Parts: sequence; C-alpha cells; structure tokens
Amino acid sequence: MKARAPGKVLLTGAYAVLEGAPALVVAVDRYAQADTARDEEEPTAEVAHALGAGAPACDRSHLFHDGTKIGLGSSAAVLVASLGAVYAARGQDLADSEVRSSIFSRARDVHREVQGGGSGFDVAASTYGGVLRYSLLSGVPCILTTELPENLHFSVFFSGESARTSDLLAQVRTFKERDPDAHRRCILALGQASEFAVRQCEAGTAAEFIAAVRYFGQTLEELSEATSDAGDGIIVPLSFKRLTVAAAEERATFLPSGAGGGDIGVFLGESPPSENFLKRASQLGMHALTLGIDRDGVRVSPAEVPV
Repeated sequence: MKARAPGKVLLTGAYAVLEGAPALVVAVDRYAQADTARDEEEPTAEVAHALGAGAPACDRSHLFHDGTKIGLGSSAAVLVASLGAVYAARGQDLADSEVRSSIFSRARDVHREVQGGGSGFDVAASTYGGVLRYSLLSGVPCILTTELPENLHFSVFFSGESARTSDLLAQVRTFKERDPDAHRRCILALGQASEFAVRQCEAGTAAEFIAAVRYFGQTLEELSEATSDAGDGIIVPLSFKRLTVAAAEERATFLPSGAGGGDIGVFLGESPPSENFLKRASQLGMHALTLGIDRDGVRVSPAEVPV
C-alpha cells in the first residue's frame, strides 16, 4: 500500500504560534510517498520512534533539491505518509475524519517528542492539506480551513542551504534568557502581526493581505536583529532582506517561511515576480520552485500516480 503526504509553506506565525497566535500554513504539491511493500532501510528519527522496525520505505526526494533538504517540512511529510500507508494497509480510509485526526495526533506527538517541541502546523498541513489557520488554545491544536485572497500570487524560492529549526528556536530561547523583557516585546509584536495578517487573509483584499504580511515580515526582522547576539544563526539573512526591498518596489513582499534561517523564502504579490526580481533572486543564489497548493492532504497513492 502506498500513501503520500504534502509538504508545507508557512506564511505567518513563526515563533508566535508557540505562544497562542494564529499561523497561516499552506500545503504544497511536493510529496513524501511511503510504500508498505518494502521496508525503509534508514527511517527518519520520527518514523523509527513511531513505527520501529519494518517501517514502510519512503521516497522523500521531491522534498530535496540536488540532495539538500529544501525546507518544506520533510520530516512531518515523511512521518504522515508513513503512518498513512500503515493505516491504509490495515484497511482504514484515509479520507475519514476520525482516521485523519488519529494520524495527526499520533504524528504531532511523535514529532514533538523527537524534536523536543514544536507547534505541529507542519504535521497539520501534511495531514489535512489546503490552506490552514492553525493555533494552539491552551496547548491544544485548533485547525480551521481557510483560503488565500483572490488574485494573490505566491512564489517560493530556495536559497540552496538548509536551516535547522531546532537551532533557530534555541537561539530565540537564548535571547529570552538574556533579555526576557525584550523577548516578550518581540513575541507580542509577532503575535499581533500574525493575527492581523490572518484577519486580512480571511476578510481583506490581496493588497491588504500583502501589506499585513509585509508588516509581519518586519516584526520577524526585528526578532532577527534582537537575537543576533544570542547565537550564530540569522533568522532573516541579508539576502532575504534585499529581496524584501526588491519585492516592495513592485507592491509585493518577500519573507522567510517558517522559523527562517535562509532556506525557503516566499514572494506574495498581486502578480508574479517580475523578470527584474527573478534576476535579482538568481544573483543572490535563489532557486525558484514550481509549487501549487495541495488540497487533499494524506491519501492513498496508486502506483501509476507520480509524486
């Protein structure tokens, strides 16, 4: 039995989602595909923890670029696809809401245990697909389906280098220990900016949403600058800041996806990025990725259906 699960792109809510603010996450059409007909020789830490020996083989190559992890939530997608394949092999319907809830809960628990925390928005995207408003209410996930504004265009770029979310979170924790008041102000600003972006996504125009996401990106840059003395990592690298300026020139915005660190960046505009923007991105080492929204989440994947 084969099952596949999509990757994700986080638009807003990085860091603040851990404090209860809503995040916007989009499932994208790059997949991990698991196959119970074969055993995985080198399971990820999450899959090994969840399934032990005999975990299904999983093709995760579409979540990599030239052998480098892109930053589309591969660990969550691999785990959800592997659990989905096992559930489907037992005769369970992956489209059933209770089955999906079980997969999400199991995958989120395992992901948190192995990685030492996390909100679970990437697991939610891999499980449910679509555009999700994700938040934690007293630590309990609240997942609502939403849509991006009409006439909004998003493009995703990969810097060529992977970023470790755990390292970035550790950097922010160090900042919190060093200056708790400044940390509190940064996280509060991020949370307010993310809440505003969610409101504009659900009730505003594309232009209003872009402006709100631009503001969220500014608060993320402020956190990046505030944590610069806390570690070697950089949440918003200089190349990303330069592309933010270039995007603003065409009434768009550009910001890191997720915790940042320089792997994935997202362009949001009322039209696709211009040739000038694409040239500038290429000069800065960025690779444009061809991505769309995945609407279905984890599901059985027949052999003849490519990933």
